[in-house]
Amino acid sequence: MPRHPDPFRAIDRQPDPGQFVQSLEARGRTRSQTRLRRHFLKFVRVKPGSRVLEVGCGTGVVCRDLAQMVGPRGRVVGVDPSRTLIQAARRLAREHGLDRRVRFVAGDGARLRFRDGTFDGALAVTVLLHVSNPQAIVMEMIRVTSPGGVVGVQDQDWGTQALDHPDRALTRRLFEGYTQKIYNDPWSGRTLFGMLRRLGLQHVRLITDVYQDTRLDPWTWSTLERRAAGAVKLGVVSEREARRWLSAIKAQAEAGAFVFTVNFYGAVGLKPT
Repeated sequence: MPRHPDPFRAIDRQPDPGQFVQSLEARGRTRSQTRLRRHFLKFVRVKPGSRVLEVGCGTGVVCRDLAQMVGPRGRVVGVDPSRTLIQAARRLAREHGLDRRVRFVAGDGARLRFRDGTFDGALAVTVLLHVSNPQAIVMEMIRVTSPGGVVGVQDQDWGTQALDHPDRALTRRLFEGYTQKIYNDPWSGRTLFGMLRRLGLQHVRLITDVYQDTRLDPWTWSTLERRAAGAVKLGVVSEREARRWLSAIKAQAEAGAFVFTVNFYGAVGLKPT
């Protein structure tokens, strides 16, 4: 079976799975990403001593934040289908001295191997955009959360990405063409609030935040490079157009006029008691 064009669907089947460890950790260190991630976790209202599950934990960036929030009496479990990422998450938790609070398990978020009501809260952060059936994962998150517990999801919405670029037509064609071919719903972030309400959660709240970069940080540049390379591979733009597009971005940054933003939407609700 050919690989899905979204590499996050099957990281362990990629030519170099290790590069995703570096990419996820680089994103986690990016100042704007750190700010919006922790803003969302504060919005979730994770309490000390809580038992919290993160689905699609990657290298454990969010789990390490959660471990600090739940404290020594709390416990965090991260689940991810990639064994490469799980191994990295375990190593990084040890290096940060958090391995007694965090446990990582390889598994499918749509078929969680936990009993009903195991956790006080369940989260999925920048995950649902990459899966074929987001609702199935959220339903499993609700199942393993105890009555009165919190379920929270956050995702970027690629329909809101904005780049100050001299060639707006090319930028629009590249962005829209790439995201439509990679993701089931590139505008998925804005659907999270409605999804939680439809699935029966109570007191659902919405938070909107913006990733912004005016310096062309390394993570932003690598993201735009991947966009360009992917657009070429998918036949959205030519190699010449991609090179010209990236060169203009570099020129904008050197002139101190670079701007890239994308909205992140977070929705949080309570499981009925």
